[in-house]
Order: sequence, then structure tokens, then C-alpha cells
Amino acid sequence: MEIDQIDRRILVALQKGGRMSHAELSDKVNLSPSACHRRVQRLEKDGIIRDYVALLDARKIGRKTTVFVEITLSAQADEVLDAFEKAVARVPDVLECHLMAGSADYLLKVVAADTDDFAAIHRRHLASLPGVQTMQSSFALRTVVSTTALPV
Repeated sequence: MEIDQIDRRILVALQKGGRMSHAELSDKVNLSPSACHRRVQRLEKDGIIRDYVALLDARKIGRKTTVFVEITLSAQADEVLDAFEKAVARVPDVLECHLMAGSADYLLKVVAADTDDFAAIHRRHLASLPGVQTMQSSFALRTVVSTTALPV
């Protein structure tokens, strides 16, 4: 699907404020409300707009600690990778899991209340993930940039 400049303006506006009405959105992108609504529906239908969510402030809900965990697996066989990926997807504290190129096989982004909470997450979930050979955790001291908005 081709994305033109109007689509890009719609996507930028929705990434900044997904709760705005179609009337507000049409004003922001200089398009009639009906034409704007049709474009948003097409962007949704084509899967460019995947979903609408509420973004929470992790600190205000008691998740002040972000930990990046590098994991190296014992083998690269498909069944080992599949078992790991299925298991890690069930860990509620893991926000992101990326298959990596480089020294680690996977990079996880984990949120925790504090270091004691992370230790419990590690013991309860991470240490029992299948196929793990080594694990290295790095604690974020401060978040400098954080966005969910993709450049369009």
C-alpha cells in the first residue's frame, strides 16, 4: 500500500494523540472529516495502524526500574529458539524481546519495581527459561529518550 503525505500527517498526529476525534484529526491534517475518516479506516484495514492503546507512566504504577537482559542460548536449533520464545512471551514483566545478531542471542527489556523485585522476577521466571546458557543484566540509570512514535 502506498502512503502519501496526507497519510503521513494522519499517522504523525495519531501517534501524538490517539484519542482525538475524527473532527480534530481532520483539522490537524487539513482534510474533510469524511475523507479523513476513510483514510484512517484504510490505514487500519491495511494494518499500518495496528491498535490504539493507553501508555502508562511506569514510575507512577511502581515500575521504576528498567533492566536490559542479554541472553545467550545453549544452541541455535529451531526447537530451542521456539521453546525459548514461547516461554519468554509468557513472562508478564518482559516488555520487549528481540532476537539479536551479535554476542547475545536475545535482548529483553524488563520492568521491575526495584532491584529486589527484579531479583524475584529473575528467580521466578528468567532463570527457568528453556535453553539459556548465559544471562547478563544491565540496569538503566535514567531514560533519556522514550517514544512509541515511529518516523513516517
